[in-house]
Amino acid sequence: MASIDIRAVHKAYGPVEVLKSIDLSIRSGEFIVLVGPSGCGKSTLLRMIAGLEDVTGGEIAIAGSPVNDLPPKDRNLAMVFQSYALYPHMSVADNMSYALRLRKTPKERIASAVAGAAEKLGLAKLVDRRPKALSGGQRQRVAMGRAIVRQPQAFLFDEPLSNLDARLREHMRAEIKKLHQSLGATSIYVTHDQIEAMTLADRIVAMDGGEIQQIGTPLDLYERPASRFVAGFIGSPAMNFVSGRVKRGEDGAPVLDLGGGRRLALPAGTGAAEGSELSVGIRPEHVLLGEAARGIGAACPVDLVEPTGMGTIVHCSYGPVAVKAFVAGISALKAGDTVPLALPAERLHLFAGDSGRRLN
Repeated sequence: MASIDIRAVHKAYGPVEVLKSIDLSIRSGEFIVLVGPSGCGKSTLLRMIAGLEDVTGGEIAIAGSPVNDLPPKDRNLAMVFQSYALYPHMSVADNMSYALRLRKTPKERIASAVAGAAEKLGLAKLVDRRPKALSGGQRQRVAMGRAIVRQPQAFLFDEPLSNLDARLREHMRAEIKKLHQSLGATSIYVTHDQIEAMTLADRIVAMDGGEIQQIGTPLDLYERPASRFVAGFIGSPAMNFVSGRVKRGEDGAPVLDLGGGRRLALPAGTGAAEGSELSVGIRPEHVLLGEAARGIGAACPVDLVEPTGMGTIVHCSYGPVAVKAFVAGISALKAGDTVPLALPAERLHLFAGDSGRRLN
């Protein structure tokens, strides 16, 4: 397996720049997930690594060698697409071995490679079937097997689970994770699903507007998001945000004026100047509700209750803003109730009102 280095890469279609000076180093054997909203440039970056898109500027190197001018077939990369792209008239075994046969690989090696991949992917009993006789998950595993038998320098996944239903996506996520652990393969995985990013990645690359917003482990991005964009994109239920202007409380400590008579205590040493606009975020599971907030919180009306089985999402009106709280287990609260709610200062994430960059 090989390392992949992306140095000052940008991509433009005429006057429209879709990727802006991307710098990223991927270690050999690492599982990297590119995540972001539609149109952020993640699939374009993956296609440039594969050689399916030209590089407008900068350099891409695989195993230390620049590949900007190499055609896709000479980069020794395997790509798994959202579409399975299987040949309908071929069996599972023939689909998986097609690239090896094109290379005139000896038959004994082809048979061994196909058998090994089929065993790893749970396809050993299905190798004689054609794609129409397979489920969606089985077809995706065949597409993955086709990539595995090539023994490439790296695997590229372009939203491979998007066509599957929720239960099958969860199952295939686990299969991809186990496969990576057994192969130790360098892998780059593109998705807009932050749950996939959190569960699969060694490191996540969060992208927006053609730029990298943050690179780090899943917990890095979850616990210390570098910007309001990352904070809002990573995590489910999504982070709550409230905005206001920094003022001084009666004791001189900083508070955030939310309007409507509501003020929120801020952590000491925030560095935000008095009068500046601030955006404050807090994870729903860190919002204090009910007995946990009694005596320190404000009475807030409940607008909506969403039971999820493992917990309950409670939507409340915190003065002029809506706040979600996640509580473990089943809650007896219902719409129309009033409940104490508090946003503890030590759990707040502070972002500049103009740039959205993290302040604490």
